[in-house]
Amino acid sequence: MNFNGKENHMKSFNFFNCAEASKYEKIVKIGQGTFGEVFKARDRSNIKSVVAMKKILLDNEDEGFPITALREIKILQLLKHENVVHLIEICRSQAFSNDRYYSTFYLVFEFCEHDLAGLLANNNVKFSLGEIKKVMQQLFNGLYFIHSNHILHRDIKPANILVTKNGILKLADFGLARAFSTRTSSQANRFTNGVVTLWYRPPELLLGDRHYGSSIDLWGAGCIMAEMWTRSPILRGSTEQKQLTLISQLCGSITPEVWPGVESLHLFNKMEFPKGQKKEES
Repeated sequence: MNFNGKENHMKSFNFFNCAEASKYEKIVKIGQGTFGEVFKARDRSNIKSVVAMKKILLDNEDEGFPITALREIKILQLLKHENVVHLIEICRSQAFSNDRYYSTFYLVFEFCEHDLAGLLANNNVKFSLGEIKKVMQQLFNGLYFIHSNHILHRDIKPANILVTKNGILKLADFGLARAFSTRTSSQANRFTNGVVTLWYRPPELLLGDRHYGSSIDLWGAGCIMAEMWTRSPILRGSTEQKQLTLISQLCGSITPEVWPGVESLHLFNKMEFPKGQKKEES
């Protein structure tokens, strides 16, 4: 794409009244990763209005706006629920050019003071049984809502669960999320199995399943429920093979007798499974 093509390409991303990023004042950077950077910021017209600004990282500038960000925007514009983080708007910086032309885009979210990973790692934070139940109730409410709207999160883990100062839980980071269909047979979903952080990845994905549904998010939720007591991940495999071994030790050996059809999964005959493992008794 030539210079003028890039300029027109990026100018086309207005997202219906896309605001100028200058309306917000950045306070401090609160996160950084492969997705980009996240800033705590305030609305200049209302200093009491605090938001989180997620800078969209352009992995390959020649290809323009990243498809993963477009998917996240589309999904979050659809999902409006108390237990799903609220996307307020998309904003962009003033475009400029020297030898090239690009705008910087931000997703502006409601600000949440905590994430569940940070709370679990803080020894000064204690969860009562009632509080654990409330966390899990909100997590399942959020998952029920997104699944009812045919959306898979595909990366459920404590770091992607935000918590407000009032204790309201919010599902966040929908960068890997996808729409799914409840249709069967030839119209069944076909996704990549290389999703979900390893420690929260269900056995069907570890075995190469590409026709999966909402159960992959529920496995992650179950891992989190256990972690509310242990305060650290319960299945800390360093490889996919080790992760399957840990799952077998906890839940019992993976065999066609206990899991009908598992032998048809792509990697079943390529992985080693502990034999004679029985489900751990509580």
